[in-house]
Amino acid sequence: MATIKINSQYLKEIKEVCASFNYEKGQLINVLKKTQEKIGYLPAEVQMVIAEELKVPVAKVYGVVSFYSFFTMVPKGKHPISICLGTACYVRGAEGILHEVERILGIKPGEVTPDGLFSLDCLRCVGACGLAPVILIGEKVYPRVTPNQVKAILDEYRK
Repeated sequence: MATIKINSQYLKEIKEVCASFNYEKGQLINVLKKTQEKIGYLPAEVQMVIAEELKVPVAKVYGVVSFYSFFTMVPKGKHPISICLGTACYVRGAEGILHEVERILGIKPGEVTPDGLFSLDCLRCVGACGLAPVILIGEKVYPRVTPNQVKAILDEYRK
């Protein structure tokens, strides 16, 4: 097996998560979810440790991580921003909101601000079409957002 370069604290936490699910292969999604909660993301090295601990192929772990949108293989900012670009949000101006967030933060979807405070992603639908357009910052939903409101919303998280 290849040498895995991973922080010893993370390695300990990953092994504890796997143990808490009794190393059951059928608990892969739960192990990944709990690991991501602890570490923040699931890079290849973490996936390799989980595969080894649960005795499943790395390809299977990668397949699950890459299939489900709530898993991420890249670090997120302290305050992850998700902008809904589903039909209702898009029709009601989500693209303008996206451009305003990009302008203010100087990042594109998939990127993190240099200070690690914000990351930006786009979603296809958050199921809040009646509140469109919608921005999520972490778990908080901002309904009926306009480009003029973006700066004030972001400033709430800079304090």
